[in-house]
Amino acid sequence: MDIGVFMTMPAPQPRPEREMLSRGLELAVEAEALGFSHVWLAEHHFTNYAYSSRPLLLLAHLAAHTHRIRLGTAIVPLSLHHPLIVAEELATLDVLSGGRAEAGFGKGYQQYQYERFGLLKGSCPERNDEALDIVQRALHEPLFEFDGRAFQIPRTRLYPRPLQARMPCWLVVNSSQRREVEQALQRRMNLFTGVLEPISQLTNLRERYPDLAPQFDMVRIGTQRPVYVAASDDEARAVIAQVRWNGRATWRLRHNVASVVDGVVHADPLPGELADDALRDDFAVIGTAEYCIRQLARIRDGIGCDYFSASFWFGALSQEQVLASMRRFALHVMPAFVGASAGASRASTC
Repeated sequence: MDIGVFMTMPAPQPRPEREMLSRGLELAVEAEALGFSHVWLAEHHFTNYAYSSRPLLLLAHLAAHTHRIRLGTAIVPLSLHHPLIVAEELATLDVLSGGRAEAGFGKGYQQYQYERFGLLKGSCPERNDEALDIVQRALHEPLFEFDGRAFQIPRTRLYPRPLQARMPCWLVVNSSQRREVEQALQRRMNLFTGVLEPISQLTNLRERYPDLAPQFDMVRIGTQRPVYVAASDDEARAVIAQVRWNGRATWRLRHNVASVVDGVVHADPLPGELADDALRDDFAVIGTAEYCIRQLARIRDGIGCDYFSASFWFGALSQEQVLASMRRFALHVMPAFVGASAGASRASTC
C-alpha cells in the first residue's frame, strides 16, 4: 500500500499567508525525505478552512523543491472551471515536475464557494461529466474535438503536452452509488472513496460489486483520514479538539449551515456530537504508533484500498506537532504497510 500526504492547510484563527504557504512547502519537502509517495492538495475557496485555493499553482512551486514525490490535486471541482484550463495547468505541472503529476477530480461540496463564483452547486451534472471527458481527452490525445451539450470544442491541441502519456487520474465516488463507481471504472480512473463513512461501516468495493472485479483490477482504490502519531495516549487525546474543529467546519460547509464571517468559519458544536473516544475510534487515526497501525489496518481491510492519504495537518496543530507526527509515522507505522496491498497491483491512468 502506498501512503501519501494530504493537505488543506487550515487555520482556525487566520494566519499570515506567507506563513501558511511556507508551512505547506516545508511539509512537502519533509514528506519526500521521509518516503511518502504523494503530496495532495485540496481546492477550497474564500475561507480559513483551507489556504490551498489554487492547488495546481502551489503544486508547481512544490515541484521546484522536490524530486521524487508525486504531486496531485485532491480534488479539483471541475464545476468551477473550464476543463481546458484545468488540462493546460495539469500538463504544465507534469512538465515542470518531470512527469510526477496526478489529477484528482470531484464535484466539490461547499455552496459558499459556488455562490461566490455565481454558480449553484449540483445544478448541472451533465456539464461535470462532459468536463471529465474533455480533460481526459486533452491530456492523452494529441488532437481532439468535442461536441456536447455544455461544451463544443473544435479541433484542439495542448501546448505544452504532458510528459506522461497517460497521467494517473482519480475520481471521488460514493461507494454506495453503483453508477458513480461504474463511471470511474469505465473511464479507467482510480477511486477516492470512504472518506466520510465511519471506519466500522466502510464498504469493501470488491465485495459489494463482485461482478465488477475485472475492472477493479485495472484501477487503484484510495482513501484518506486525519492522522496523528503521538508519543503517548495523553498526547493523542489532547489533539482530538483539532480533529473536532475540522469535522465541524466540514459538516457545516457541506450542508450550507456554516456561520462564515468575512471568510472565517465559526465551527460551532454540532447536535449529537460523538464523545472523544468514539470520534477517535471511528473517524480518525490518532494514537500511539501501535494504535495507529491497528486503526490503519482496519481502514485498509474495510475498504480494500491500496492507497492511503494521511492528513497530518488539521485544526490548529503547530508545525512542530505536524512534523513530529509525520516522522513518527514514517519510522514506526509506514513500514507495516508500504509494499503490502489489499487491492490492485497496478496504478490506473486516465
